[in-house]
Amino acid sequence: MALIVHKYGGTSMGSTERIRNVAKRVAKWARAGHQMIVVPSAMSGETNRLLGLAKELASGTPDDDHNRELDMLASTGEQASSALLAIALQSEGLQAVSYAGWQVQVKTDSAFTKARIERIEDERVRADLDAGKVVVITGFQGVDDAGNITTLGRGGSDTSAVAVAAAMKANECLIYTDVDGVYTTDPRVEPDARRLATVSFEEMLEMASLGSKVLQIRSVEFAGKYKVPLRVLSSFTPWDIDINEEAKSGTLITFEEDENMEQAVVSGIAFNRDEAKISVLGVPDKPGIAYHILGAVADANIEVDVIIQNLSKDGRTDFSFTVHRNDYAKAVDLLKAKVLPTLGAADIVGDTKICKVSIVGIGMRSHVGVASKMFRVLSEEGINIQMISTSEIKTSVVIDEKYMELAVRALHKAFDLDQPAS
Repeated sequence: MALIVHKYGGTSMGSTERIRNVAKRVAKWARAGHQMIVVPSAMSGETNRLLGLAKELASGTPDDDHNRELDMLASTGEQASSALLAIALQSEGLQAVSYAGWQVQVKTDSAFTKARIERIEDERVRADLDAGKVVVITGFQGVDDAGNITTLGRGGSDTSAVAVAAAMKANECLIYTDVDGVYTTDPRVEPDARRLATVSFEEMLEMASLGSKVLQIRSVEFAGKYKVPLRVLSSFTPWDIDINEEAKSGTLITFEEDENMEQAVVSGIAFNRDEAKISVLGVPDKPGIAYHILGAVADANIEVDVIIQNLSKDGRTDFSFTVHRNDYAKAVDLLKAKVLPTLGAADIVGDTKICKVSIVGIGMRSHVGVASKMFRVLSEEGINIQMISTSEIKTSVVIDEKYMELAVRALHKAFDLDQPAS
């Protein structure tokens, strides 16, 4: 008997008929002798509907009090879908019980709307599993030490599922979604994209951080840290598909040491449209400048991505970095109000029409010239590179947003990602 965690996204939970199909699929796994924990998202569109209502009623700049209420509101979506799934499982003849994150408890910090899981108290869940019950746990949410309901940010149900799997030492965590695995890039941009049978945690971590929307980055971090075998597969295969076939479908996110790993130099192309560039011009070129600028940004809970400091000229330099597009206006206002007056910088300028395109692959460690090939391909397409960021297994460039699809397709072809793995 294995302990298996299933996670179902909002599309999979989008109607009573789909919830019924999820229940039939879970029941198939339970009847095969597995202990089952299920982590569902809210029904598709429900979280947006709830937050839209809040937006209609809100006034002024959101603060902690406002964000606390957003979490209180948004968490009800998962609570409803979890209860509905438990009812559907009971209709399948199974014992099933649902819990909200604050009942389990999934303990988090107090960063409302983007909380981080700190620990999971699993005694209640283990007792139910031992009693033969299927346990349904709300995704996306938890509770802080003050008893406030918190949410984990968009895509947080992935993180909930992997964290539960880690805490329970599950044999595998299956992420059911509306795609049938991890692809070399987004098939909507490049129709020749291929599904990968396996991908390393390291590669998946980079791809998630660089804009691949298949999994939330924190879920991959959890999986890698706690060695949780993770599989991404489709919830739209027939529920009665043979369980052994289903258990091998999709993409297995595994470890680099796996001898069966596809050893391509580049495994995938990731991209992110949701970025904006900010440049602080004419800052004094002296120690502490980067901290002075980015420290204020970090204190405002704004994440910074690519960073570049230009060569000094006459004791002055330009400092550029990227942030999420949603944080752009807040970051610029903050810098103009708090940093510009004390720094002696000439100006702050920005660009919201950029994107980031990245190549990812563990094979890059042992092959030279990969980055230069990327730059050559972009040059041949007439695409100007504004910023560059590298690590052992990835190279990212910031380019004009209008060239994103062209860049993705050209790189996908140049690195033979449209060819079947050898």
